[in-house]
Amino acid sequence: MSPARLGAGALLAAVTIALAWHPGRATSTTIHGAAAGDVRAIYLADCGVCHGAGGRGTTRGPTLVGVGRASVDYWVSTGRMPLGDPRLSAVDARKTPARHRPRYSRPVIDALVDYVVSFGAGGTDIPRVDLRAANLAEGGELFRAQCAACHAWAGDGGALLHREAPSLHRATATQIAEAVRVGPGLMPAFGTAAVSDRQLDSVTAYVRYLDHPKDRGGNPLWHLGPVAEGAIAWIFGTGILVLATRWIGET
Repeated sequence: MSPARLGAGALLAAVTIALAWHPGRATSTTIHGAAAGDVRAIYLADCGVCHGAGGRGTTRGPTLVGVGRASVDYWVSTGRMPLGDPRLSAVDARKTPARHRPRYSRPVIDALVDYVVSFGAGGTDIPRVDLRAANLAEGGELFRAQCAACHAWAGDGGALLHREAPSLHRATATQIAEAVRVGPGLMPAFGTAAVSDRQLDSVTAYVRYLDHPKDRGGNPLWHLGPVAEGAIAWIFGTGILVLATRWIGET
């Protein structure tokens, strides 16, 4: 072998050893393709300030030990966590964080879910939703009975005491199912005894259907509901009657 090739080989080996030894380089242990050291750094920077380094909670945020994969995935994937400003949780503890664009990519979210779950077992796993097995009519009945009182019949959200039930139109199928099982904020959690897995598929499919409903019978009037539709009909109907009465009186 020529001296040039020997020198090149030695240089390559030296660079490889240096990179492997460098303390700032991530270890080979990975979570969903992300280095464990990187995930821990992300957690400490964005989550640990409120939930503690070990996830046991602080005065700013609750414990994360045993919350389960579904809860962590819901809050992070909807962009509600981490908070943009940790002080907001101390300013108004009753205020539910609004939905935002997620701060992290999907692989990083998966890695954070795994990292938080490592604090302690428990909670609910991420539901598996099968929309092909859904019954849309059944989902509509369940939604109107259990969900419409807070989220409105069209899924647009509504006002509650000191809070607001969010709109459901931007939620993915997985996020809808997670919310049903976990019950984020003031929302009650529905276990399999209240909503079976098959019924969960139907409810999820119906909520997704509300994004593009089939409006039979005319203009949907922004899906404001029967009260608004009746009010518009009454206003226009009364106006037409008044105009007709004046026209008849003049003739």
